[in-house]
Amino acid sequence: MPGPTPKMIGSYEVEREIGRGGMGVVLLARQPALDRAVVLKSLRRECADDPQLVARFEREAQAAGSVQHQNIVAVHDCFGWRGRSYICQEYVDGTDLAAVLGQARIESRIAGLIALELTRGLEAIHAGQIVHRDLKPANVLLGREGTVKIADFGIALDGSARALTQTGHSIGTPHYMSPEQLYGERVDERSDLFALGVVLYEMCTGMPPFEEDDEAESGLIRRIEAQRFPPPRSLNPRVPRALSRIATRCLRAKAKQR
Repeated sequence: MPGPTPKMIGSYEVEREIGRGGMGVVLLARQPALDRAVVLKSLRRECADDPQLVARFEREAQAAGSVQHQNIVAVHDCFGWRGRSYICQEYVDGTDLAAVLGQARIESRIAGLIALELTRGLEAIHAGQIVHRDLKPANVLLGREGTVKIADFGIALDGSARALTQTGHSIGTPHYMSPEQLYGERVDERSDLFALGVVLYEMCTGMPPFEEDDEAESGLIRRIEAQRFPPPRSLNPRVPRALSRIATRCLRAKAKQR
């Protein structure tokens, strides 16, 4: 059982825990000095002693904090408190794309608008010489006022090719990863375009383009390289031809063809 959440962490008033994963904890808090809601992220206590995880956590703050754009969740601060590191970031009042997709297929017009906002966010990320490497519905936040923001730079790669992975080992979410990322090879912004294509395809059709009966990455790579997936428009005739072509182009197995 996790211990009780302290009411104050640094200068932030903690309201409640809003998320918990295998490595991290996410808290909703308030910053009294600016009278605004914020999100505090930290590593779980059992992970806080792992140097690699701590370095990855700190690099998330550095990567996200180096890019300022309306389609990217803003990082306000990175600080230490009682032996633990915290990231303070923008609070987006709404939900994530994964939750929306879990309820119903998205109208094509809305899917196109979301994809456009994601493209603008990725353009800003790539202009900062950063590759996100984990674009997926769970990392796309949808605000109640219609905002679309990219979150979670935990495995982002910067322009100097620093990554908290070993050569030949892939990291990310397999069904949204390009072939080169699945192979553990060096990746660039075109891998993010592949992930964008998967997200757009899923929004248009209600299913991912490359489904596997098992979780074997080798089978997933074979499907991608064979390009065995129906065009979005064949599954949903309401998808505009242009949008279907964009998704298909992003999903090309060879990076230079995207």
